[in-house]
Amino acid sequence: MEFTIGGQLEVRITPVDVGKRVSVRRVCETGPQGAKFTDTVGVLTSWDNGVLSITRKSGESVRIDESSLVAGKVVPAAPARRRGPAASFEELSAVCARAWPPVESEPLGDWRLRAARGFTRRANSVLPLGDPGMPLDEALRRVGQWYGERGLPAYVQAATGGEGTQELLCAELEERGWRREVTTEVRTAALAPIGDLAADVSRVRLGRDLDEAWLSRYQRFETPGPHVLQVLRGGPSVWFASVPADDAGAADAPAPPAAIGRCVVDGRWAGFMAVEVDPAHRRRGLATAVMTALARRALDEGASAAWLQVESDNEGARAMYEGMGFAVHHLYHHFRSA
Repeated sequence: MEFTIGGQLEVRITPVDVGKRVSVRRVCETGPQGAKFTDTVGVLTSWDNGVLSITRKSGESVRIDESSLVAGKVVPAAPARRRGPAASFEELSAVCARAWPPVESEPLGDWRLRAARGFTRRANSVLPLGDPGMPLDEALRRVGQWYGERGLPAYVQAATGGEGTQELLCAELEERGWRREVTTEVRTAALAPIGDLAADVSRVRLGRDLDEAWLSRYQRFETPGPHVLQVLRGGPSVWFASVPADDAGAADAPAPPAAIGRCVVDGRWAGFMAVEVDPAHRRRGLATAVMTALARRALDEGASAAWLQVESDNEGARAMYEGMGFAVHHLYHHFRSA
């Protein structure tokens, strides 16, 4: 990374650049062989008392003593993704939220408080897209009170790694003792290539509603109450997919499907969720078959772009989706109140 002008390293950032994306080089080690340097790229979230805080794309915050800086500059926002459809953070965040609606929600300025009796963090966290209309500390106090009244922990969902994401909010939450528990990648892709995959979809069954067999494969709860069904059935245009097991079981006690999936079509977007395969049936292409069948149905409804979410530590799923053409658009993190 180039930091020089006329061959000289320069620190060309100051505290007035807080909120901008920067690249810095600092001394990380000195020894007989000379100094060793390391580079950090991210959003400068604070510069106080001689210490810089930079939030990387991953959501990790790095604290740097300004005395260790040897070079630094403001750099452009993260480059636009050249794979997959163009989309702003605001557009995609709203689409993702509509595909996984809470049972109960309430505005707090431009923020949205969401609850679904604890079923998934997504449906039980604040979506802070904008200004809460009050100082942050007061907003977080109201968030804690709202979730406390419902017997739920307070979570805030905040994003990093894209143009217009919320690195400053992430840093503010960390400063106040909120802990980052889970990081999720939001990935996008063109929809048509997924529908064109050479997958055997002959066994995939599509429907507008889920049944007990589908629920028995979905491993996100112990007993599915009405709140679970309300979330899963919610969204603009919802489709459920299942692949029957080789042994379908008795008519009054069907065996769990070998694979399932869920897709929500919302304008040009098709979102894929709940793609799960019985461990005994993995590596048979069933996940790809489910995705392909759902993609074809979404194409029939006029969608052209695909999105999905995958936790950052799920290496197997990330590799599969990468192979299908999904690229990371941004990441979001669930911060829990201390």
